[in-house]
Amino acid sequence: MDRFISGRTRVVVHLAYPSHHLRTPRYFNAFCMEQNLNAVLVPWQVPPENLKQAFHGLRQVESLAGVIVTIPHKRSVAALCDSLSDTAGFLGVANVARRMPNGAFHGDMFDGAGFVRGLLREGHEIRGRRALLLGAGGAATGIAEAMARGGVASLAIANRSIIKAEELAERLRGAFPGRDFAAVPPDARGFDLIVNGTSLGMRPGDLLPVDPDTLEPGTLVADVVMEPDVTPLLQLATERGCIVHKGVHMITSQVELLAGFLLGEPGA
Repeated sequence: MDRFISGRTRVVVHLAYPSHHLRTPRYFNAFCMEQNLNAVLVPWQVPPENLKQAFHGLRQVESLAGVIVTIPHKRSVAALCDSLSDTAGFLGVANVARRMPNGAFHGDMFDGAGFVRGLLREGHEIRGRRALLLGAGGAATGIAEAMARGGVASLAIANRSIIKAEELAERLRGAFPGRDFAAVPPDARGFDLIVNGTSLGMRPGDLLPVDPDTLEPGTLVADVVMEPDVTPLLQLATERGCIVHKGVHMITSQVELLAGFLLGEPGA
């Protein structure tokens, strides 16, 4: 690939609000350089009320390979796509959408696959674990499905809205009959894997997603928040003798999947 952006460069837009915390462009663009792919990822800060109009405009851009999607747009983009993968359709969320030659968008969801791949790459097996997932939003929903496929023994879901947690648990029970899924309070006792699937920890002054006094030594505590690198939850977990897993591992393990899906290269 030419090391400079040219008229043949394929563009990927990263839809977010806000966008200042994004680290995905750094890793995606580095991967494209390493793999000699003539493509570039650029962040777009789009408020929710303007998303539909912005997304429609992207349909007309022939240089566009597609979009990567993060908070708070994953459910909205899934609804705007013309077609969805089985995973994205089941979850009702998409974190990536490929622009087809006719301007249609096909969405998929790799948050869960990237998260589980990141855990495995760091030597953390999930099969047989008793997991507590904090959150029931877009990223959390994808992670829940991937952990279920990955063989966790049980999965409990704690969310600010208990109704949303129960809805997600019910959908998982329908997809994985005979497995143990439940909506619970944010109490970490009795679990050996805790996953923060919310954005809490991204901003100074955020509340913790779980009561830190309930964290037990030896528990694996994972976060999806990438900025800061060590979130308040991970810092407290370390102080309590837990094993911690950073949010950055989810995106570094997901980049190959995203690039393959958008650019048609190996890794899809």
